[in-house]
Amino acid sequence: MLRFSNQPHVASYYAATANDTTRHPPLEETLNVDVCVIGAGLTGISTALNLAERGHSVAVLEASKVGWAASGRNGGQLIGGFACDIDTFAKFMPADDVKRVWDMGLETLDIVKERVAKHQIDCDLTIGYLTAANKPRDTDALQKWRDEAQKRFGYDRFSYVDADGVGNYVQSQRYLGGLFDADSGHLHPLNYTLGLARAAREAGVQIFEDSCVTALRQENGRHVAETARGKVNAQFVVLACNTYLGQLAPDLASKIMPVGTYVIATEPLDPDRAEALMPAKAAVCDSRFVLDYFRPAPDNRLLWGGKVSYSTFAPRNLGEAMRRDMLKTFPQLDDVKIDYAWGGFVDITMNRAPHFGRLSPTVYFAQGFSGHGVNTTGLAGKLIAEAIDGQASRFDLFGKIRHRDFPGGATLRTPALVLAMAWYRMKDLL
Repeated sequence: MLRFSNQPHVASYYAATANDTTRHPPLEETLNVDVCVIGAGLTGISTALNLAERGHSVAVLEASKVGWAASGRNGGQLIGGFACDIDTFAKFMPADDVKRVWDMGLETLDIVKERVAKHQIDCDLTIGYLTAANKPRDTDALQKWRDEAQKRFGYDRFSYVDADGVGNYVQSQRYLGGLFDADSGHLHPLNYTLGLARAAREAGVQIFEDSCVTALRQENGRHVAETARGKVNAQFVVLACNTYLGQLAPDLASKIMPVGTYVIATEPLDPDRAEALMPAKAAVCDSRFVLDYFRPAPDNRLLWGGKVSYSTFAPRNLGEAMRRDMLKTFPQLDDVKIDYAWGGFVDITMNRAPHFGRLSPTVYFAQGFSGHGVNTTGLAGKLIAEAIDGQASRFDLFGKIRHRDFPGGATLRTPALVLAMAWYRMKDLL
């Protein structure tokens, strides 16, 4: 049995504060549906919900639990746009299409906010996001990007925060300025995923946990997804597996790389102390390539993330290693204990642009969210549903982007990326 199947949620702050304990049965029958979605993370559940709302019958097959992987254990950062620079898209499409992609990057935020409101999802959604500058060159870059977004796309929701104003967002001497985004923010990712799953069930989606797909084939003009104890026959298949594609689609797996990222949660702070630490309650990330990211939780904890790793190995003594990083920004928390420490993998592409497409006219996929998956997955689900309904113009924009395999093949690509990460760490120090 594959190592990611039949697993409980990882021990984390999110699992400890999950507000929906619904469990879904494993598949133990043969089903006939319009669409089989493989993977019950944010991509798969979002796709299933959008399809059900359009009248399709949908079955979701999940190897472990809803939100088991990155969807339920990430940093909870809700960041507008995409992980890549907007000019990554300009290499593959004209300016008018780049503007459409930009608009869809903002739409990702609207999708989350609308879902939370419509389905009354209790996930601590909080608006406000600051990119904090570590170096003088970063302050210049952030101001340049604010001006470019205004001039090029008419976006006026970025505001520059000078050194004197940083304290309104984060009480640290480490940062020289920042760019505040009044549309982005943060949330409890597992509760958001579980809330979407509830909405999908109410819309008629059948969800099966502990139902790893072991084979995918075509039979009599339809797709057959097999699990240990059942199978689903479907006209369409959606692969929403990200770093856990396994052997279902080796050609897709070669275009993404699993990257480890880790989070700690402190013990609850005194409310006044928590308020002083991050007065605006905004999420924060810094401006380095190998970045730290953090945010306040509703119960006055600090959630701190980072230690990005391409090696697939977690740091030794994870909680203490992360705590040392946290104290570089917040030395005033030296007396604070760490209650939770956990990690997982996100999937990145070579150019950090999302990878959406088809393996055949009836097999769709979405992967490579590169750290922006909390909201970009919602767009992926919406676009796939549009495309299956014959309205593929927006989905096909992303098919114009060329995605390369990671160099080195299965054997050498991890060591190569570890060396690349070492180089970027050196650049961050300079």
